[in-house]
Amino acid sequence: MTETEESEDAEPEADEGGKLDPETRDRIEDKLDEIKEEYDIPKAFPKEAREEVDRITDGFRDEIEEGGDERVDLRALTTFTCDPKRAQDFDDAITIHENDNGWRLWVHIADVSHYVSPDTELYDEAKRRASSVYFPGHTVHMLPPELAESVCSLVPNEERFAHTVEMLINDSYSFENIDIYKSVIESDRRLTYTEAERVLDGDDSDVTDEIAESLRAAYDLAEGLHETRKEDGSLVLNPARDRAHTIVEECMLKANKAVTQELMWNRGVEAMYRVHPQPTPDQWSEALEEIQDIDGVSISAENWDKPRHAVNNAIEDARESDLRKIQRAVLRVMPRAKYMSDPFGGHYALNFDIYGHFTSPIRRIADLVNHRIVHENEVPEDLEALANHASDRQVEAESAERDFKKFLEELGFDPHEVEDYKLG
Repeated sequence: MTETEESEDAEPEADEGGKLDPETRDRIEDKLDEIKEEYDIPKAFPKEAREEVDRITDGFRDEIEEGGDERVDLRALTTFTCDPKRAQDFDDAITIHENDNGWRLWVHIADVSHYVSPDTELYDEAKRRASSVYFPGHTVHMLPPELAESVCSLVPNEERFAHTVEMLINDSYSFENIDIYKSVIESDRRLTYTEAERVLDGDDSDVTDEIAESLRAAYDLAEGLHETRKEDGSLVLNPARDRAHTIVEECMLKANKAVTQELMWNRGVEAMYRVHPQPTPDQWSEALEEIQDIDGVSISAENWDKPRHAVNNAIEDARESDLRKIQRAVLRVMPRAKYMSDPFGGHYALNFDIYGHFTSPIRRIADLVNHRIVHENEVPEDLEALANHASDRQVEAESAERDFKKFLEELGFDPHEVEDYKLG
């Protein structure tokens, strides 16, 4: 019997409390250590970085309570976060007001740059790691957990420093005005996707009227943004996302687009742009022919020269059993997105002329760098090398996560199930 056959035949054991038995836990944690070493994923933070964390956490709430002359006080606004149930760090929060002509949307982002600046060991370590790595049951943070899960995280009912993108969006879903500034906020509620879905279904029993109203306004905006993106040619490979996920995705896309529009068109500066090259015409023909060959799927002649529209239409009309076939055909020919100091080429899949990341500075170095550029107008001298490093580390993090999930599946586990265990 091969090792793979053995792992498929043997059911992993857990005690009645849902804890892994010691032998299985040891086997899983050994594999986790092996993958970390293979992909050069650090296990601990340097002593100097730990000392900096201690200085930051000592009295940080007093500093926030005092506010700051340069910060806009937004603590009175109704604000919420919306994340998966097991989320540990909350980068972003949303405030929204609907008006007769559209919406005023505030996307508040954790102000990591206030604590992690280029002259610190924390910044050097964040550059080295470049991103957080999310294994089932175990997270390797880009920042020490005290910052990622507490000091910087937009946890509910606690005041936090933020970097706010305030956007006035008209009923055609275009920007009327963009303002980016540092702020002090207090999140009123941490919603899971499941809780948000219940509210959108009409069950307001567990939230305030203000949160329920805000969530419904956010979905009205997000749904319009999503449909407009599709009509404009943005590629949508996963049509079945729930409404709560759509709110977060569309609001963050809009905020990221607002920031990079400010950086490129208003300032003309280098930044950590996110560039996604397009497939060649031959590659697209190969993918579309593969999709066309799926029984029951057809691509109209007029859409053959508009491949993103063709794929969106095919996915929208496809049976559930054919959805993955279409996705695989596209992903096989789609180049990887990467970080670059110049936005040349834009983001093909999103169909954005320019795009960059700003909304996740707790877990991505690109966002942290862009925060400093926006606020300080300070472009790192090593920006191009840092962009290349961030791109490489993202590939390695995704490969490590994939390898670990595959190992768990070979043991007979559902990786989502293992999220409930604390590993490492």
